[in-house]
Amino acid sequence: MKSALRPISFEFFPPKTPEGAAKLAAARQQLAQFKPEFFSVTFGAGGTTQEGTLRAVLAIREAGFAAAPHLSCIGATRDSIRAIVQQYKDHGIRHIVALRGDIPSGMVDLGEFRHANELVSFLRSEFGDWFHIEVAAYPEFHPQSVSAEADLAHFVRKVRAGADSAITQYFFNADAYFRFVDEAQARGVQIPIVPGIMPIQNYSQLQRFSDMCGAEIPRWLRLRLQGFGDDSASIRAFGLDVVTELADRLLDAGAPGLHFYTLNSAAAVSTICQRLGY
Repeated sequence: MKSALRPISFEFFPPKTPEGAAKLAAARQQLAQFKPEFFSVTFGAGGTTQEGTLRAVLAIREAGFAAAPHLSCIGATRDSIRAIVQQYKDHGIRHIVALRGDIPSGMVDLGEFRHANELVSFLRSEFGDWFHIEVAAYPEFHPQSVSAEADLAHFVRKVRAGADSAITQYFFNADAYFRFVDEAQARGVQIPIVPGIMPIQNYSQLQRFSDMCGAEIPRWLRLRLQGFGDDSASIRAFGLDVVTELADRLLDAGAPGLHFYTLNSAAAVSTICQRLGY
């Protein structure tokens, strides 16, 4: 299948327990068969998983794969960001996902960075072209944006600050992605905008994530999932069909690749990748 030639990548979060670390290692080993371009590792609100992110990234590197740590700047100083990023550079990491990040509950001091474009500019000024810098994109627009136009303008600022590519928030409406890409390109954006893909395995969990990040669950999809009640096997089977069809449509229409939000679990993602021909 022609779509199988497009790059794919997988996102993990840092495990908090030895059992979690073993689960992550098993998931990574299973997903490695699809020859991902890289594995990324998230960075908790306000840098709360900083050490865990570094450990997970180094474990991925030691297993022979490319790793991209997430880096959020809210609540950080230039000195603290410089120290973290220098660590990554010292370990030979060449890829960073640069984000503003969520504001932790009760945080008063937001630090020296207010927006992700400031972080991208800082990384470029401090480290030149050492890092491939990914930024976030929001086809259904960031939940804190005052308007769709303001959100697009902010995305363009991140690109102009020196981003190499972007990964989107997950979505289930392919047209939202296509329109976002068209509008970004009309504003001069030429970097790849890779769609983020979220497998559907648990409806209440998906609902909770979507409420937090502003991703829309279309009414038809929400009602179908609700209709399965507690039948988790049917939810997973239906979710696999929906997400595979979405990913296939994106690739057929020219998406530059796919980035999977794995939640540290390989089963659903593996099935989708196999169905797509990877």
